[in-house]
Formats: sequence, C-alpha cells, structure tokens
Amino acid sequence: MAVKAEYLWIDGTQPTAKLRSKTKILADGAEPPIWGFDGSSTNQAPGDKSDCVLRPVFTCPDPIRGGDNIIVLCEVELIDGTPHPTNTRAACVASADKYASQEPIFGIEQEYTFFENGRPLGFPAGGGFPAPQGGYYCGVGADEVFGREIVEKHMDACLAAGLHLSGINAEVMPGQWEFQIGPVAAPQVADELWVARWLLYRIAEDYGISATLDPKPVKGDWNGAGAHTNFSTNGMRENYDAIITAAEALGKRRQEHVDGYGAGIEHRLTGLHETAPWTEYSYGVSDRGASVRIPWQVERDGKGYIEDRRPNANVDPYVVTRLLIDTCCAALAEQA
Repeated sequence: MAVKAEYLWIDGTQPTAKLRSKTKILADGAEPPIWGFDGSSTNQAPGDKSDCVLRPVFTCPDPIRGGDNIIVLCEVELIDGTPHPTNTRAACVASADKYASQEPIFGIEQEYTFFENGRPLGFPAGGGFPAPQGGYYCGVGADEVFGREIVEKHMDACLAAGLHLSGINAEVMPGQWEFQIGPVAAPQVADELWVARWLLYRIAEDYGISATLDPKPVKGDWNGAGAHTNFSTNGMRENYDAIITAAEALGKRRQEHVDGYGAGIEHRLTGLHETAPWTEYSYGVSDRGASVRIPWQVERDGKGYIEDRRPNANVDPYVVTRLLIDTCCAALAEQA
C-alpha cells in the first residue's frame, strides 16, 4: 500500500510569506523522511545554490484525500541542517523551551475574507457595495451570509485532521469569517494554524474562491481582518497581578510587536472599527478598542488570560507566539 504525504512549508515571499506544498508517495507505515525543494522558485535560494531542506515537524491525517494519507508540515533548513533565514519556527521553539516552566498557552482567532473574481464574496458582482456592515456578524440567511458551505467543509476537515479547532463564526463584513485554534502551547498552536490555513485555501480552491488574509481587504468603513491572539501563563491563570504585569510589559515593547504583527498593519489599526491606533498602546477590561483586552470574566475571577487584538490576519503565528512569550514571560520571571 502507498500513502500520499502532502508536504507543507512556508516560503520566503516578502512582506508576507506564502504556503507551498507538494506530494511524496510513501510506503504504508513509513515515517515521513527529510525531503527537499527548489528554493530559487520560492524566494529562498539563488539559482546556483537552489537546494533547500524540508524537515518534518508536524503530521496529521489528510482529510481531503482521506484514507491513510497524511499532511506533513515542515521546517525549512539549509543543507547543513541549520534553520533557513526564513524559518521562524526555530526561534519560536527556542523561546517556548526557555520559558517552558511558565506553561504559556495560546488561542488564535484567524479572520479571513473570501474573494471571487476580484471582489469580496457577497459584494455586488457589477460593482458598488452591499448594505453597510452590521447584520453580517454571526448572521444567518442568504442576504447576510456568504460562503457557508466552504466554511462548514473547512471546519469538518480541521476536526478530521485532529486540529484543536475551537469554533467558527461569520464576521463583520460580507464574505468575512473566522476560525479559532487553541488553547494549545507553542509551537503547536502555530503549526496547527498553518495547516488550517492550507486546508482553507485548498477547500476554497475547489469552489473557485480565494481565501485571503489581507488585513484591510476593503478600504473605507469596513472592518479589517485580524488574528487576535489570546495568551496566558500558569501565573496568569492563578492571579490577576500577573495579568497586569503581562499587559504592562507589552506596552514597553510596543513597536517591536507592531513590527512583527503582519504587513500593512497601519491600514487596519487606525483607531476605528474595533482597533487601537498602531502608534499607541492601551489595555482595558472588556475594551475592544484597546490594543490588549482583558475579558470581563478575567477581572471578575481574578485570573485568566489576555487578548492581544493587534496581530493582522496575515501574521506569522510563529512570530506572534514568540513575541508574546519573550515579552510577557520575561516580565513575569522578573516579578517572581
């Protein structure tokens, strides 16, 4: 028996990396081996030194092909076995290992927008705009919800793959949706988010629809698309002082985080449409207009997690999880 293994990796496209994939046929029961690819075609190598290495790091069932077929997420390495410069996972692993005793965990809310023929799904085909946003969020009915069949198939595929999918919902703009991965530790939460993104793109492909992570898919009075990131450590899950320490620490490294939270962030974080300006930092209880929201239940219970609302939909999840670990865990270690 043969198994189809779909190898996934993150390329070197700037300013936002893309997913790539190709298929390797394995003997039934064989471990996915190290493989390679032409880095000169993925913005990761010059033509005269084009070989790059794929090292498997996360494997799950392939819900699209079914059977014993698998998806194999890989890190990209140089031929000497060191991380490729575009490999952001290696640094995430190092940070997670450094602060493992604090048990940081994440939940990432991935927003995205369906496009068809160059326009968001649900926008009038001949031009112009639909009714203003308002009724689309968590809406129901053919006049308010667009793309549900794809969304349902994606949800089923994520669950069949064993991913920690915790929910889905329609978002504020027509054709805009969200799924959530977590709570999971890093780097696994980022591994699973990349696989979930690939499944979304692949399923939408069958419908002739593009699923995009543009942080501001439509200019004007329309919500952007983010990847709100929920974060906690064992200390934050035990007392409220640690919540405040983490929130305060993020303000001290505002620019570093904004720089790592996805290309085009200035177009989305304007201070409007449930965002705080990218040039400022704030946190508050139940405040969706703040950079970081402390849920009301967390204040009531005196423990829990924080939600960093700044990351773009197109953020690299290895980068956002690493930054949150480095900033918050370092501050909490100092406090201890």
